[in-house]
Amino acid sequence: MADRTDNLTSGNLLGIPETLLPDDFIDVQVTAELADEDPRVIAARHPESPMVWATLSQDALSDGDDVGAYAFARTGYHRGLDALRRAGWRGQGPIPASHAPNRGFLRALAMLGETSRRLGDEEEADRVTAFLREADPSLLG
Repeated sequence: MADRTDNLTSGNLLGIPETLLPDDFIDVQVTAELADEDPRVIAARHPESPMVWATLSQDALSDGDDVGAYAFARTGYHRGLDALRRAGWRGQGPIPASHAPNRGFLRALAMLGETSRRLGDEEEADRVTAFLREADPSLLG
């Protein structure tokens, strides 16, 4: 008989399996490209990458463009949701940051929360915090 207590230590009390984007997901390639290329050029080439949109969001935030940062984060978030659904995600459960291909989506999600808060949309920011807590509680420190 299988021991069902392993979920108690992982924080996944519902027993919902982790969602892992494929090992060859575009964000793996994009992460390497970001070291040497302009994110806007990469976004034009790989608009499906949540990582590039999260990077553009961070850059816009650094430039003081909260609205642009929000738009970039929202784009990355939606591109990531599309990829997660293709990977079998059903709207809930863990999306571990320890799996490198998941990090672009999680970064875009975190940026969405930050930019929402900066724009005064506390309700959206709170939803994002709850989503991050379910996806990978380690991200909330």
